[in-house]
Amino acid sequence: MTEILKNPKARRDFEIVETFEAGLVLRGTEVKSLREGRGQIAGAFARVEDGQVFLYNAHIDEYLYGNRYNHEPKAKRKLLLHKREIRKLFGLTSIKGNTLVPLYLYWKNGKVKVALGVGKGKIKADKREDMKKRDAELEMKRASAHQIKGKR
Repeated sequence: MTEILKNPKARRDFEIVETFEAGLVLRGTEVKSLREGRGQIAGAFARVEDGQVFLYNAHIDEYLYGNRYNHEPKAKRKLLLHKREIRKLFGLTSIKGNTLVPLYLYWKNGKVKVALGVGKGKIKADKREDMKKRDAELEMKRASAHQIKGKR
């Protein structure tokens, strides 16, 4: 699994409850652009519509050497999932406050996959609490590293 694009805001702004792996329907120029790592999924989200899942607002740059058949950068893209997974996603996202967020795009057996997370939005207090936990863990690591270094 080789990571292509990552959504840095996903885990910061949302508490991820469950993750799913989905295939992505892409055109040739989109794949070529992704091979170059040109894109962004920071503001992207997914929706279940009519028994299908679509990815919105994912920006994949136009392929530099593409011709007039080049793709549209912010096009709506279909995600490939099993029916039971789509039903489960529909149930999870119908709960108020839950949303589908792409965590990252990656290669798997030569195909582009997207890791989808079902997330609940965090409020400012939750974000601050996470930052405090992270700082405390970092401080403990530094202290233990300092102790080990001093004993040698």
